[in-house]
Amino acid sequence: MEEKNFNADGAYDYIAHNLKQVHSNIESACAKAGREKEGVELIAVSKTKPFEELLAAYDAGERIFGENKVQEICSKYERTSQMPGAVFHMIGHLQTNKVRQVIDKVTMIHSVDSLHLAEVISREAEKIGRRMDILIEVNVAGEESKFGVNCGEVENLVRECAKLSGVHVCGLMTIAPYVENSEENRQYFKKLKQLCVDLKAKNIDNTDMDVLSMGMTGDYQVAIEEGATMVRVGTGIFGARNYNL
Repeated sequence: MEEKNFNADGAYDYIAHNLKQVHSNIESACAKAGREKEGVELIAVSKTKPFEELLAAYDAGERIFGENKVQEICSKYERTSQMPGAVFHMIGHLQTNKVRQVIDKVTMIHSVDSLHLAEVISREAEKIGRRMDILIEVNVAGEESKFGVNCGEVENLVRECAKLSGVHVCGLMTIAPYVENSEENRQYFKKLKQLCVDLKAKNIDNTDMDVLSMGMTGDYQVAIEEGATMVRVGTGIFGARNYNL
């Protein structure tokens, strides 16, 4: 393990403190919803953050890290020997021409929004003897700036993806609108949860529909109350990102 030489500026303690607070919030949200806290996985979203900060989160107990860009996954993956048991999830938009670069480095892809992308993932996964866990990205709020299929297209995409032998459809993902009041996003989380429940009831082969990836730093507690099984928290753990790096 690398020496925590960035402790001088308080970064290590800052991340550990933030993680403790996030886990406390998760536990509180689960209690409010009458859920077991073990039913929610925290994904530490480490995009734009240096590897040393991932180590800080790892030392504080985190094992699942989310990245938005293939390039960042590849560069950080090279150093994961320092983080036994840590895994990466691809949570950002994935271009088909970059699937090959990431297919052996992640355990789940959250952002499948087309059959073509799923076909490429399946093909590349089979080449290395894997079956990749995927989530279908749903643009529940219908925002033009967001990726994802609309709610009416989800079932057809799930059924088509389920026919592919190199992927396994585990559930759904959404990125809710940015809002000042997290309660405004409750309607979207509730809608995605119901969609997932409805799809699970159809018992489609090669699907589980047990994973709901929804909720970020500003609204993950509301998302948990509405059934999220994975929450993606970045700023709430690592602080503001520097996109000029």
